[in-house]
Amino acid sequence: METVRIQETINGRLYVIEVRPVARDRWRAHIANSPGARTALMPFYGGTPDEAATRLSVWLHRAGHLRPA
Repeated sequence: METVRIQETINGRLYVIEVRPVARDRWRAHIANSPGARTALMPFYGGTPDEAATRLSVWLHRAGHLRPA
């Protein structure tokens, strides 16, 4: 199984999401690192590449709409 890369614009920002198999019927999605960049975002899991990527996309969409109190 190979890494799946998905480009998606969320809240006006382009993200590259990488989805990799971690076990049979278990995939992990995370934001791809840019050269020299770091990310502390936790991975999201799903039974298929699409499910894992969708969970991450939904979280990014929600996080982008949070406003400080």
